[in-house]
Formats: sequence, structure tokens, C-alpha cells
Amino acid sequence: MKNIFEFAEACLHRADIDEKLALTHQAWQLLQSQRLSLDSDRPVLPIVNVKFPDRPQLLAPRHMPQRKLTTPDGLIAFFHAIAHVEFVAIYLAWDILYRFRGLPDQFYQDWLRVADEEAQHFALIRAHLQSMQIDYGDLPAHSGLWEHATDTADNVLARLAMVPRCMEARGLDVTPAIIEKFKKLGDDTSVALLTRILTDEVGHVELGSYWFKFVCRQHGYESEAKYRELIREYYKGGKPKGPFNREMRIIAGFSNAELDWLEN
Repeated sequence: MKNIFEFAEACLHRADIDEKLALTHQAWQLLQSQRLSLDSDRPVLPIVNVKFPDRPQLLAPRHMPQRKLTTPDGLIAFFHAIAHVEFVAIYLAWDILYRFRGLPDQFYQDWLRVADEEAQHFALIRAHLQSMQIDYGDLPAHSGLWEHATDTADNVLARLAMVPRCMEARGLDVTPAIIEKFKKLGDDTSVALLTRILTDEVGHVELGSYWFKFVCRQHGYESEAKYRELIREYYKGGKPKGPFNREMRIIAGFSNAELDWLEN
């Protein structure tokens, strides 16, 4: 394969985890060496064609067991949940570049970099789980993450609003406090893993903000008003609940007006 959309199709429509990670890294390396074609000459297949592994079992959020970080089972459950978020994030990055055509080459290059970084995150968390004698898929996982993709499969602005600028941005709000908990527990490995992920996620949300504003300008929309409109339309429950990490969200491209609206 030498075309980015061929790689995207393979990563989205084949369920094997190790193959998906290998293909993602291969595509990124080909792009780095300027050997990856961005020609969009393949049809876009429906999002229902996307395939996930048989495991983990997916449960509604209310059916997910609650466990404390201070217990061994709680620690395992927490990192299994993080592994699932990072695994679905690989799909989300591939899907946004696969599904929405006609944008500048940089759009596709940026989201391939995100896919590669999400694959790195997943591999790191999976290795951490394996060090605790468990693998990804051994526990149930949250079923709601991919719904953001299916709900926005025909609207790139809605996808950018709901995935990087809503779902991923939530990580900027909650992860710093979790890192502090692990610091107090003296768990340096967990601190290092979560710090690495948080650092990259700021960049991912920033890309979401950049491309959201870019597409708004293309269509003559005022970006702050469009963001409010799309969150009201697509976010189940009205709009996200705080508290919000204003400092990190500003770095990642949110405006003070957007944050004021979210907080009020």
C-alpha cells in the first residue's frame, strides 16, 4: 500500500489489533519519507463497515463497574478504560481523514500523525496492563465513544466539535488531577504514562481547533457561534459539564468566549 486512503480502509475495516498498529506506524513512516500518496481516488465506504475486535465486551456507561485507584483491581480497571479510549482514538483519527475529502493535504497529514500518536499511547498502556497480568479486552469497556463518530459521519464540523473539541478536550480537564493522585501514591510509572498522553492530547485538541476554525472560514461561519450550535445539536445532555481546565483549553485553541459559554 502506498496511498493514505488504502491504509485508512485497512485500519478501519480490519479488526486485528496488532495489524492496525503496524499499518498505522507504517503509513506515518511512509508519509515522513514522502512516499505516501494523498490522492483521493477511492470511494468512501459507509461508517457501518468499520470493524472492531470481538473483545472487549462493550457496556453502557451506567453498567461499567466503579473501582478505586487505590486497589489493585481498581488500578487495572482504570488503565483498561484508558487503553480503550486510546484504541478507539486510533479509529477516530483514521476515520476523520478517511471520511472527509477535499481538504488541504495538511489535514490528512495532521490526522495521520494523531493516529500514529494514539497507536503509541495504546501500545504503552497495553504493555502496562500486561505487566499487571492482564491484556486489553479482558475487561468490559465503555460503549459510547464510537457513537460520536457515527453521529457525525456526514458533517466534518460536527466531528471536529464533538471529538477533539469535546471528547478529547475532556481529558485536558480531568487528567491533571489524576496525575496528582498517582504522584501522591508514588506511582511514577503511571505518572509518566499519563503525562505523555496529556502532552500529546493538548496538541490533538489544538489541531481540532485549528481545523474547526479553518472549515468555518471556508463556509463563512463565525466559529464560536457554530461551535455553540453544534454542541447543542450533537452533545447528549445539552453541553459538557465542568470544571474545565481553562489554561490547557486556551493553549489548545479554545477562546475565552467559548469557555465562558461552557461554564455558564
